[in-house]
Amino acid sequence: MNLIGNLIWIVFGGFFIFIEYLIGGLILCLTIIGIPFGLQSFKFAFVGLAPFGVKITDTSSNTGCLSTIMNIIWLIFGGFWIALTHLFFGLLLCITVIGIPFGRQHFKLMNLAFSPFGKSIS
Repeated sequence: MNLIGNLIWIVFGGFFIFIEYLIGGLILCLTIIGIPFGLQSFKFAFVGLAPFGVKITDTSSNTGCLSTIMNIIWLIFGGFWIALTHLFFGLLLCITVIGIPFGRQHFKLMNLAFSPFGKSIS
């Protein structure tokens, strides 16, 4: 079921999501300050390519409050708008019964958009 969902996802927009996050990550990695944010954008790219079967979990890291500070900076400078975009598409897809699994994947990406630092993908 995950394979079929991922194939349909890729055909109907997942590949474009992947390319957009990949280009954004490359642009962010041009500066030293942007590298951590670019790496998080790469995380979005690979989840955006094939979200079915991917689990996003919180990691217990020993970075202290650094991930919290980075999440706040992320949220202020773009994460909020990414989350709103995924919320919009998630709600739009949940209008039909067929679109509900795809809407749930957008909600998963929305959760990651709020706080990508301190989360791992498995």
